[in-house]
Amino acid sequence: MSAETQPQSDQLLPDATPPVAPDTGGPPVTERRAREVAEAARETGWTRPSFAKGLYLGNFDLRLIHPHQVSTTADRERGEAFLRDLTSYAATLDGGRIERDAQIPDEYLSGFAALGVFGMKIPREYGGLGLSLTYYGRALMLLSSVHPSIGALISAHQSIGVPEPVKIFGTPEQKQQYLPRCAAGAVTAFLLTEADVGSDPARMGVTATLDGDTYVLNGSKLWTTNGVIAELVVVMAKVPAHDGGKGGISAFVVEADSPGITVENRNTFMGLKGIENGVTRFDNVRVPAANRLGREGQGLKIALTTLNTGRLSIPAICAASGKWSLKIAREWSNARVQWGRPVGQHEAVGQKIAFIGATAFALEAVFELSAALADSNQVDVRIEAALAKLWSSEMACKVADELVQIRGGRGYETADSLRARGERAVAAEQLLRDLRINRIFEGSTEIMHLLIAREAVDAHLSAAGDLASSDADLAAKARAAVGASGFYARWLPKLVAGQGLNPAAYGDFGSLAKHLRFAERSSRRLARNTFLGMGRWQAGLEHKQVFLGRIVDIGAELFAMAAVCTRAELLRSEDPDEGRTAYQLADAFCLQSRGRIGRLFTDLWSNTDSSDRRLSRQVLDGTYTWLEKGIIDQSEGTGPWIAPRPEGPSTRPNLHRNYR
Repeated sequence: MSAETQPQSDQLLPDATPPVAPDTGGPPVTERRAREVAEAARETGWTRPSFAKGLYLGNFDLRLIHPHQVSTTADRERGEAFLRDLTSYAATLDGGRIERDAQIPDEYLSGFAALGVFGMKIPREYGGLGLSLTYYGRALMLLSSVHPSIGALISAHQSIGVPEPVKIFGTPEQKQQYLPRCAAGAVTAFLLTEADVGSDPARMGVTATLDGDTYVLNGSKLWTTNGVIAELVVVMAKVPAHDGGKGGISAFVVEADSPGITVENRNTFMGLKGIENGVTRFDNVRVPAANRLGREGQGLKIALTTLNTGRLSIPAICAASGKWSLKIAREWSNARVQWGRPVGQHEAVGQKIAFIGATAFALEAVFELSAALADSNQVDVRIEAALAKLWSSEMACKVADELVQIRGGRGYETADSLRARGERAVAAEQLLRDLRINRIFEGSTEIMHLLIAREAVDAHLSAAGDLASSDADLAAKARAAVGASGFYARWLPKLVAGQGLNPAAYGDFGSLAKHLRFAERSSRRLARNTFLGMGRWQAGLEHKQVFLGRIVDIGAELFAMAAVCTRAELLRSEDPDEGRTAYQLADAFCLQSRGRIGRLFTDLWSNTDSSDRRLSRQVLDGTYTWLEKGIIDQSEGTGPWIAPRPEGPSTRPNLHRNYR
């Protein structure tokens, strides 16, 4: 489980925000300082094109994603051979056992190691399989269908754990030292989040103090997925300034059995019952300076770069849930009869089935397109990956909720209870619980909205300059207005007309062409609305987070529409019969998506945002505490809202274990 930094431009910061002191003994951090830290970690350069970035600027450049990228022959042969072996092994595993025991059995992990699962993305020269992101994601889909905790384990290890940052940022010596171990089955973890540090890394409390040729780590990390069984961990820690440098948040590879490391708690959650997630404590842990990844102060940039493609594990897992939901909905809705007909033939249920079917196709299409783009290395996918994670995590939860509703009382009943009654053990309620975390994993929905919005309005911020700064004087704003007028004089006319107004545009897509024309028109409309928001609120735009969230969501739907159209066309070119039905699914999805887009556009300017903002402040001020009377709060008195930062050696037993 990892947190995401809140991306905002320093141009949009208030000039004097009082420090907010956490109630955990940490140092006070101003809003300005917190955002400066996050902004410094943001990758600002764009050396390669981005389809998704263009969506927000009114540039619907379909050439960047069509024809759909496909795997090379060599990648496909290796990937398919691996999937065949993995499928045979996965069929022998019991997901119900993981759910009941709340642990992935050690023999399952050993089996994964033998197959090379822990080294799927690690280059072959280091003992890995060297699979593409596409086949890595397909393997995650398969494993998550056994139990999502397996997907979480593999993703935390391979997407954001030691292998990925070492592969990208490690020295030749670090790669040779760690990657073969990881490929052979050494489980790894990524440690960023703390009790009062999630999306605000400026408040980070874990320190790494330089002492000769070693760093000394102190502090505690929360929600360390895989931390309970990890052999190696990547730790983000704040290095104090010293004679040799200014320090800053840095990344270290640390041996999990180092003296002074204690896994103090194995956390349990509403879902992902087999997840090995804990609290990891550091007390004077000595880490060789050679274990630092990159430079001092580069830690957050390493984390964010790793997440650029690491986030694609969640769309893959969500695609698996969509496929399973569709299968269960189809089989159940044909078997269950009410009022003389199978329930699926009743319109109210049929509409839910249509939503599940269309969305299942889109979930796979969004993953496949994003992974293929990343594999091609020809485009910058940071926004595509973020959109895929955001959209997939939200839509998969809606699909699971509709499946539970279709199943009725059986949807709320556990698989074990159904089995005990002699019925098919369908774990629909478990799916709903397991998927819920994906709206928080790798950056919550709210943080993803801000991250993507930051990139979406970047061109406006650059053009506006001091117009978007709350502390600029009138003279500076006047000078900025002159510069901005030149940018908008060139840009705005491009938003008037485009291929979406040409009835013959995108003709090679047949019946789907009309949806691509709609997407092109909507992209320009989205850019115009973003410009209107910038003009209306200027420096205040950063506080319009709900408005920005809707802007992002419209772009996400447009990206999904483009993904289903290009995938349907790819499938048609490979197999006309399958392609024909893929076109039907794509058409149904686009019609549903167009409805959601229309509502989002309406909500941009006709909404209850102002009254909601006033109400929320009054709630926080205690105006309505009378409404809370008449209940018993069982949590009251059980502990503080946030645990205080620990100091000194741990007094708890070490729960760390090694499956090997």
